[in-house]
Amino acid sequence: MSKEVLQAIKAICEEKHISVESVLATIEQALAAAYRKDFGNKLQNLKVEFNPSNMQMRVFDVKTVVEDQELEEVTEEAGEQLVSAPVAPVKEEGSPLAEGEEEEKRFNPKTEIMISEAQKIKPDAQLGEEIITELPVAGEFGRMAAQTAKQVIIQRLREAERDVIFKEYKDKEGAMVNGSIQRVEGNTVLVDIGQATAVMPPSEQVRGERYTPGAQMRFFIKSVSTSSRGPEVLVSRADRELVRQLFAMEVPEINDNVVEIKAIAREPGSRTKLAVATNAENVDPVGSCVGQRGSRVQFVINELGGEKIDIIQWEADDKQFIKSALSPAKVVSVELKEATREAEAYVADDQLSLAIGKQGQNVRLASALTGWKIDIKPATGEAKAEEAVAAEEVKEEPVIEVTAEETAKESALEESVIPVPEDK
Repeated sequence: MSKEVLQAIKAICEEKHISVESVLATIEQALAAAYRKDFGNKLQNLKVEFNPSNMQMRVFDVKTVVEDQELEEVTEEAGEQLVSAPVAPVKEEGSPLAEGEEEEKRFNPKTEIMISEAQKIKPDAQLGEEIITELPVAGEFGRMAAQTAKQVIIQRLREAERDVIFKEYKDKEGAMVNGSIQRVEGNTVLVDIGQATAVMPPSEQVRGERYTPGAQMRFFIKSVSTSSRGPEVLVSRADRELVRQLFAMEVPEINDNVVEIKAIAREPGSRTKLAVATNAENVDPVGSCVGQRGSRVQFVINELGGEKIDIIQWEADDKQFIKSALSPAKVVSVELKEATREAEAYVADDQLSLAIGKQGQNVRLASALTGWKIDIKPATGEAKAEEAVAAEEVKEEPVIEVTAEETAKESALEESVIPVPEDK
């Protein structure tokens, strides 16, 4: 029988991912509740030691030694008796104690024992010491006591499991996790992420993305909290940090802090702009993120369901950064209003629609990426014409925009090229 109990305890620990000590502590609490139900009384502070190897238990009444007090009032409620011994006048709730006054002390006979009584049990008892008295185990528990023990064990194990899950995922807050779509309830998607079921509300979903039960995806853990039903894990597919985590996983230079993602602007399911930089010589931050034949950025595109990604090089100069952020449009010049963080970007007439983008998306993402409110204006007048000529002479870093279709075409083209033999 004892071997079966030990096996059952180990099985529970493996299934619930909780420690053996936690399970034993739960059993001891349940046995204490059952003992109090059949054999104990309300004034006992029961502690139980359970030995699963021989199925034996020992029961103790544990009390802390306190000073002798003159008992004046006795109140018994909910299994606990409190005896008050006023040392100073009773103060109104919330009122501060005057200098020299002491807060009212209360004697609790369930957990405390006066020193005069303690010394009858143990002559050398001291204040603050624990007096442990072993109690007899009269016999087997009755049906009600056994039911109480069962309920305590179930409740405590559930609480222990919740604590383990909460701690595990609290440490993963702000990280990316693999998961599978469990089911969809109304507008909310429930995601299986291992030990817990995460929630993805409509605000964290990508428009146009289908969440079919069983589909495997990657999610960003936004927050982990507790509720009456246990840990609540909030995940997202729309957060821009998901893009950062995907690039960090795929690009070693980012993971090694050689290349840094300076800023991200995203409209989930449609387009993302990414600004990258590096302090290392002979390292191209844009090329590192794109990868050979676009392999690295293609991985991220596939994970985001074909979302377009613009990768630009971050610039310390705000004017140059705004020009790069508005790519693929060519910007003639930029004027800044530092006080209001507003920028006026001048472009040629044939570049206006490209700079603004479909439904204003390009300029909107550029504003989010740079932190400047950008106003697109046509470049007119002699001064603007001169700036346009000067801009054409300046060699600028190209912006790389990659889509799934373009990468596939490039790979197919390279594979179809037939090498021409050299003349001998």
